Amino acid sequence: MASSTNNTDQLWFLDSLVTIRIAHNEGQDGISLIEQWAPYGDSPPLHFHRTEDEVFHVLEGELRIQVEQEERRLGPGQTLLAPKGVAHTYRVESSEGAHWLVITAHGDFERFVRALARPAEQPTLPPTAGEPTPKAIQQLSETARAHGIEIVGPPLH
Repeated sequence: MASSTNNTDQLWFLDSLVTIRIAHNEGQDGISLIEQWAPYGDSPPLHFHRTEDEVFHVLEGELRIQVEQEERRLGPGQTLLAPKGVAHTYRVESSEGAHWLVITAHGDFERFVRALARPAEQPTLPPTAGEPTPKAIQQLSETARAHGIEIVGPPLH
């Protein structure tokens, strides 16, 4: 029997709004489908996933994605795979922000998001947290490592 969900599990994850559309525990292969909105300039630290590939599919706006030393710009309808074990990051380049889907398997990335997120008070971007403190950076690194993600460099500027 096919499973379909209109999941509305909306979370504020760092400076973005995420909606878990398909949770890793809903199917047998551990696939997660996460919808993400982020503001202009949003960029996570350079990192890699030890256990899962990460697929980006842009719905609106523009992302500049770095995979290893190569950079690509993705717009609406474009997709990119960041293979597991390969360092990558992105930066939102469109002034209005960007909206994209993230697809992973095994649930590590989804569990990481849930560990750092809080329930969204409304379906908008959260208030900007500003520059992270050394304590926040340490917490991010430790939480990432606990979920199979290694931070290996700075965000894109």
